[in-house]
Amino acid sequence: MAEVFGFCDDRFAEVRDILAASIDAGSDVGASYALTIDGEVVIDLWGGHLDENRTVAWQEDTIINVYSTTKTMSFLTALMLADCGELDFDAPVARYWPEFAANGKQDVKVWHLMNHASGLSGMDEPMEPEDLYDWDKICAALARQKPWWEPGTATGYHAITQGYLIGELVRRISGQTLGQFFASEIAKPLEADFHIGVPESEFPRIANLIVAGTGEGPAHDDPESISARTFRNPFSPAHYSWTDAWRKAEIPAANGHGNARSVARAQTPLACGGRAFGVRLFSEDTAHQVMRPRISGKDLATGVPQTFGLGFGIVPESVPLSPNKNTCYWGGWGGSAVVIDQDARLSAAYVMNKMADGLNGDFRSFKLLAAVYRGL
Repeated sequence: MAEVFGFCDDRFAEVRDILAASIDAGSDVGASYALTIDGEVVIDLWGGHLDENRTVAWQEDTIINVYSTTKTMSFLTALMLADCGELDFDAPVARYWPEFAANGKQDVKVWHLMNHASGLSGMDEPMEPEDLYDWDKICAALARQKPWWEPGTATGYHAITQGYLIGELVRRISGQTLGQFFASEIAKPLEADFHIGVPESEFPRIANLIVAGTGEGPAHDDPESISARTFRNPFSPAHYSWTDAWRKAEIPAANGHGNARSVARAQTPLACGGRAFGVRLFSEDTAHQVMRPRISGKDLATGVPQTFGLGFGIVPESVPLSPNKNTCYWGGWGGSAVVIDQDARLSAAYVMNKMADGLNGDFRSFKLLAAVYRGL
C-alpha cells in the first residue's frame, strides 16, 4: 500500500487507509487530508507524488492551486469586516462601491455577491485569460454591466466573478487587496499556509495540477445560455494554473494556493464559534450566520439545486455529507473541498493534484469525510 505521511489520531486510522488506497488505485496521484476538531489538529496527512510518472514525492509543505475552495477564504474576509461593523450584508453594494450602481444595480445587496445572486455570473465584455490578471479592468467591466437576471431572485454560480466582486468591497473598505487582507488578518495569525497571490519565494514548492481531459471545463449545448456564458467568459483553461502570472495574480474565487492543512486550519475558527488557535476572527453570532439559509433553488449556471447561507453552501438532505444540521461546505474544480460542521466543531479539507471532472468536490473527499464521521 502507498506510504502516507503525517499524523492521524487512532480514531481515524480508516482515513489514512482510504487515502493510501486511493493513491494505490490511481484515483489520486498526490494528495493531502486534514481535520481539526474543537480547534485541535487530529489528522494531517499527505502522500503520493507531484507528477504522473511518480518520480517526485508530495512533501509536507507542498502547496497547489485549489480553484473555488479559494472562495471560502474570501468569505472569511467579508465575515471579519462585517463583524467589526465595516460591512453590512444587507446594504447595497453601491454604498461601498458607487460605480457599481450603473445599469440597474443600485439595489444589489452585498449578500447577493456572497451567494451568487447578483446576476453577474459571467461577463458581457469579451475577456482573454490574461485579462484575469488585470484587477481594475475586470472590476470596471463588472460595475458597468447589467445583471443577467433580477438580483436576489435566483443563484447563478459566479465561478470567477465572485472573487472580484467581494475583493473590490474589501479593497474599498480596508484599503488592502483581498489577498493582502487575508494574509495579514487571517493566514498569518492562524499560521495557515494559504496564499491568494503567491510570493515568488514560494514558487519552488508549488505543484502543478494534473489536468483532466482538455482542461477546458464543462461543455454546453446552448452557447447563449446563462451556464455557457458564465463558464465561457471569463475563462482560463486549467493549464494556465501552471504559469507564474496565474500564481502571482489575485483571483480570489479561483487561484488560492494551499494544502489540506492550511485550508482546514483557516476554516477552523468558523467551526468553533469564530475563535481557534488563540485567535478570534469574528463573533460566535457572525459564525452562526453562515448557516442561516438565505436563498435556495436550482442554480442557473450549474443546474444543480443549491442552498446558500452566507457564501458557503449548506449541506442538503439529498447529499448527506454530515449527520449534523449546521454544516456547510464548498469545493474547487477538480476535487479539492472543505467541510465545516459547527455542531461537531470540525473543519475537514482535502487537496489533491489529479483533477476530476467535478466543479465542487468529488467522491474522493466524500469517502474520506464519511470515514471521519465513522471515527467520531
